[in-house]
Amino acid sequence: MIFECLIVGGLETNCYILKSGNSGIIIDPGAEAKRIIEKASGLDIILILLTHGHSDHIGALQEVKEAFNARTAVHQLDWRPGFDLELEDNQKIEFEQDRLKVLHTPGHTPGGCCFLVGNILFSGDTLFPNGHGNTSFSGGDERAILKSIREKLLILPDETEVHPGHGEPTTIGRERGLY
Repeated sequence: MIFECLIVGGLETNCYILKSGNSGIIIDPGAEAKRIIEKASGLDIILILLTHGHSDHIGALQEVKEAFNARTAVHQLDWRPGFDLELEDNQKIEFEQDRLKVLHTPGHTPGGCCFLVGNILFSGDTLFPNGHGNTSFSGGDERAILKSIREKLLILPDETEVHPGHGEPTTIGRERGLY
């Protein structure tokens, strides 16, 4: 699997396009639908995954969904009309020769999820370089996000790459000492 990160919208959300063979998965189409569609053109987009339901991560969802006739998936606790599939903790999604694992990581939102493919973690707004996501929004929970990070993410190998919902990547090893 290879992937590309597009920084989209006023809050500079990281939208990821994962490619495996001719298939693709889009994670968090937050804004700039035309740009996302252009970058993903030529791929059979099998799914659009959402790390959570905040508007800066789903702003371009409808337009991207319609362009690729793709289904969308989010954890049931961030569910709203217009989504297609409910994600579950430890769910595995086959993706050509790759396998993506869903990690339910509540805290930033009740339905927050991270996606693990091999040693690459797409952490949404759960884990960033030098800290965790904001828990001051409605539905946020500081204790829950800390538990999610300790029990679901810090158990991964140090070399696991962390690609967050905003900003630069890091690794589990670099972040381990903060928790």
